[in-house]
Amino acid sequence: MLSHQIEFSKAIQEIYKPISGRVSDPDSLIPEGNPEGIQACEEYENIVRELQATLQPELEMIQQRVIGPADELLTVIKVVQKSTVKRQHKQLDYDRHRASLKKLQDKKDKSLKDEKALYKAETEVEQATQDFNYFNDLLKDELPRLFQLEREFIRPLFQSFYYMQLNVFYTLHEKMQSIDIGYFDLTRDIEDAFDMKRGDIKDQVEQLSIVKFKATGVKKPGPRYGAGSSKPAIEGPSSRLAIEGRKSSDTSSAPSKHQILDQANSPPPPYTTSPSLTNGESSIGRANSTGSAWGAAAKAKGAAPPPPKPKPSRFSGAPQAVERAEALYDYEAQAAGDLSFATGDMIEIVVKGATENEWWTGKLNGKEGQFPGMLCILHSYPVIR
Repeated sequence: MLSHQIEFSKAIQEIYKPISGRVSDPDSLIPEGNPEGIQACEEYENIVRELQATLQPELEMIQQRVIGPADELLTVIKVVQKSTVKRQHKQLDYDRHRASLKKLQDKKDKSLKDEKALYKAETEVEQATQDFNYFNDLLKDELPRLFQLEREFIRPLFQSFYYMQLNVFYTLHEKMQSIDIGYFDLTRDIEDAFDMKRGDIKDQVEQLSIVKFKATGVKKPGPRYGAGSSKPAIEGPSSRLAIEGRKSSDTSSAPSKHQILDQANSPPPPYTTSPSLTNGESSIGRANSTGSAWGAAAKAKGAAPPPPKPKPSRFSGAPQAVERAEALYDYEAQAAGDLSFATGDMIEIVVKGATENEWWTGKLNGKEGQFPGMLCILHSYPVIR
């Protein structure tokens, strides 16, 4: 916080410094900045630096007596979290070995190989049971004691931190109240002191014409094309004929404005291929002949081709993401409707439970069934449907 105050003081100094420094400017030697404000910022910066030096021992004490022990407590909690993860893994191993043992026990005609596998499965179930019970009992016995010790550890830690903060805040308050910088009037309210410093500068700025944005006393430009311009007000077939007729005759007079408007409002003459037009009207005949040539070419070319067929719906949308789960362990169906799989199989998820501790519905090799979600890990593959 104090470091930000120092940076703020430096930024205000840059604002107060003069802007002009050109040698060609006759007023460049006149100080344009705010030397009193710059001096006040420097005094405030020195006060904040002294305050930093005063509070440094208190901050070091907070680091040693509060933050350091809290970090050590977090290290202990991370070790406990690792034990919790190991218990979850041992539970998965226990469920997997128990499922294999039940499968062998339910088999009716057992061979010698099945008897050996049954003996091995019983040994694995016993070992998995011991491992799971060890971590399970350890957490049940040790976690309540850990929580009690945490409460006894945090209570004095919180009290020490509370009184250290009070000391820091008291030092800050005392130092800030004793600030005596002549540039600032700390006896006034913040808004009142700001209005006093600002003075009538707002009224002076509002009197400048540059801030009003009003175009007064400027002659508006006339129309681009009018009676006094060299181009007619309305260009069209009639006006073009009038201009060409005026060029062809030396004795004819220029048409008036009312004549041009009457010609513009009257409908154009019908297009014809007869060569009876003369002088300026010959351009219409040429335009009509060109249009008829384009129409003949279009008729000779034939009808327009049909529009392209729409794309199939399977290419119009984005690829859909299908969730799949990778089996972490072997699992044999325990009842009708269960889905069996081996380690590494990719199961397409049909219905996913809210958590991994529930039964999910999936599809594998064309067969759909339920399986425990904790035995798999989810993946997402974009599949074009």
